Amino acid sequence: MTAVLPTSAGRELSNPPSDGISNLRFSNHSDNLLVSSWDRTVRLYEASANVLRGEFMHAGAVLDCCFHDDSSGFSACVDNTVRRLVFSTGKEDILGRHDAPVRCVEYSYAAGQVITGSWDKTLKCWDPRGASGQERTLVGTYPQPERVYSLSLVGNRLVVATAGRHVNVYDLRNMSQPEQKRESSLKYQTRCVRCYPNGTGFALSSVEGRVAMEFFDLSEAGQAKKYAFKCHRKSEAGRDTVYPVNAIAFHPVYGTFATGGCDGYVNVWDGNNKKRLYQYTKYPTSIAALSFSRDGRLLAVASSYTFEEGDKPHEPDAIYVRSVNEVEVKPKPKVYPAPPP
Repeated sequence: MTAVLPTSAGRELSNPPSDGISNLRFSNHSDNLLVSSWDRTVRLYEASANVLRGEFMHAGAVLDCCFHDDSSGFSACVDNTVRRLVFSTGKEDILGRHDAPVRCVEYSYAAGQVITGSWDKTLKCWDPRGASGQERTLVGTYPQPERVYSLSLVGNRLVVATAGRHVNVYDLRNMSQPEQKRESSLKYQTRCVRCYPNGTGFALSSVEGRVAMEFFDLSEAGQAKKYAFKCHRKSEAGRDTVYPVNAIAFHPVYGTFATGGCDGYVNVWDGNNKKRLYQYTKYPTSIAALSFSRDGRLLAVASSYTFEEGDKPHEPDAIYVRSVNEVEVKPKPKVYPAPPP
């Protein structure tokens, strides 16, 4: 039986965005939290102190954001721009542009590059050290089979999930073509892809209440390990309601992972042992994004309606930061039956 404890949702951050939260991310160096929103802002919070440290206005909704380091970050905007944000000065500049809204942005420490994915069906790599001016910062443009929906990095590996259930796996050291061209093993549209911290594969979620656990190793033995499971569903009076799984976040210490769905729940899973470890108390509305802090001691949760049921009255957008107890995220040791005497 999974433990369901009436713990609080966590501490609600003050000064939240005034419209849908598209993503939130903890820094790799501190408890700073970067949040992008449809209200055209990127906000920088010091999460442990509940302080808003900075705010950057954009010309349109911001669909993603990420840190470069603790002094700067990047954003992906529906006005087709990729922007660099400098926290200390509050200044920003345009790193480059796509031909359609930019859906995803990641910074690769391994390559020293910013990677963006757009609804223009391309992936672009940028060198943020280049002087301002797109022609000096653009490293390469890589056509994708469809609009880019989600990106994830681990080491030199990049996983790109697009519309049409395509998944491309790249080696950042040779971007000329994908290392692997795959198709999602889930039947419905991909919502989120996140690489395992140990670099062996990735988890992928869909709009239809499922998560697939995939592996890079294409050998028969490697592919035999993959599986998918149902989650974020409810059954009432013999009728199933299935919710999109918007967010996946891996715990940096234990390799377990949290999922967030439009049902307002955050579940924690042990992928190796195929078990749910924990379910947090229900949040006010859909879970739009999740992020663990660098040491895994905090979990940021975006409770923010994602318009899966169209425009309707909904709870205000909110960010909760909760302290993570080890029991919620640590895999339980397997108990083997004692051999007969």
